[in-house]
Amino acid sequence: MRIAFLGTRGIPASYSGFETCVEQLGQRLVQRGHQVTVYCRSHHITYKGTHYKGMRLVKLPTIPNKYLDTIVHTFISSLHALTQRYDVALYFIAGNSPVTWIPRLVRTKTILNVDGLDWKREKWPALAKRYIQLAEYLATRLPTVYLTDSRVVQNYYRERFGSEPLYIPYGSEVEIVHPGETLARFGLEPGKYVLFVGRLVPENCAHHLVEAFRGLDTDLKCVIVGDAPYVADYIASLKASAQGDPRIVFTGYVFGKGYYELGSNAYIFVETSGVGGTHPALLEAMAFGNCVVVHNTPENLETVGDAGWSYDGKVGATDLRWVLQQLLSNPEVVENYRYLARQRVQAYYTWEAVTDAYEQLFYQVCGKPIPDRLKQLQDQKV
Repeated sequence: MRIAFLGTRGIPASYSGFETCVEQLGQRLVQRGHQVTVYCRSHHITYKGTHYKGMRLVKLPTIPNKYLDTIVHTFISSLHALTQRYDVALYFIAGNSPVTWIPRLVRTKTILNVDGLDWKREKWPALAKRYIQLAEYLATRLPTVYLTDSRVVQNYYRERFGSEPLYIPYGSEVEIVHPGETLARFGLEPGKYVLFVGRLVPENCAHHLVEAFRGLDTDLKCVIVGDAPYVADYIASLKASAQGDPRIVFTGYVFGKGYYELGSNAYIFVETSGVGGTHPALLEAMAFGNCVVVHNTPENLETVGDAGWSYDGKVGATDLRWVLQQLLSNPEVVENYRYLARQRVQAYYTWEAVTDAYEQLFYQVCGKPIPDRLKQLQDQKV
């Protein structure tokens, strides 16, 4: 099949989970014989090649603005897709739903992964929140099919709109990297730091970890990996609150092998995000075998199951500090949860199984015969 991915910044992945999903899913579809095109934002993707891991890259411009960047690029990409006659166009993010009808004009089937409940993010003003909520409704109407990677989000759509999206989980595949250049660059020792990875935006609540860690009596370090555009004031306040504590290390963005090295050698991983669906960094932390502690949102609790700890996000740093102190005082508990986290990921969140589910869905929406290698999945509810 001819398959296109629209609505993300593009690949190579260097921003968020959806870009990682495109890269992981797309390369596997190529290996299975499909032709895959990924639409990229020209101001974000600096990779010079026209193909990456077998996927064709189409780089198109947009308006690099907090409110317009995504939807303008997706609109332009959708117009381009009209000329390509793809079998399937897979979109990401509910906010892109208003343009998912465009490729359908030439009988391309469109599928939208709605992600989490983006209107809950503090960065959006009231008008933007209302747009996103409208886009959620349109997600139930305009694409051929819509889906989510979270049972919690699936329940939200069922209760709010009387419409149930399909469920396909997110995957996790990591490379275990021994201590090396990255740890040395940031003055870290293996097994001697608590790790956070994510965009440094208010709703991801990295301040919970910074404030909690400042009150801990420990020789471990606290490593904050990430950055974000358009939130300079928040990042400045975050770093200001960490001043005077040399144990707290801000690395900025770290990708590729460096990211794998940090994840492979962490002692505890903390997911502080208060919004969103399934967080890729959390799944990857579990795949690394980290003991994980999460903000107790329904989505995070769904992801970790009984394989992780949680803290009360409404209480914030005070409760997180208590949880971390319990774990740091009981290393045998940490080791047990490291094992449980790895086992849960291997049981429920693999990219091969995710690719099987997406590929089966593509064949179904196109009305094409499902290959024998996928037929055992046909009678299972995705």
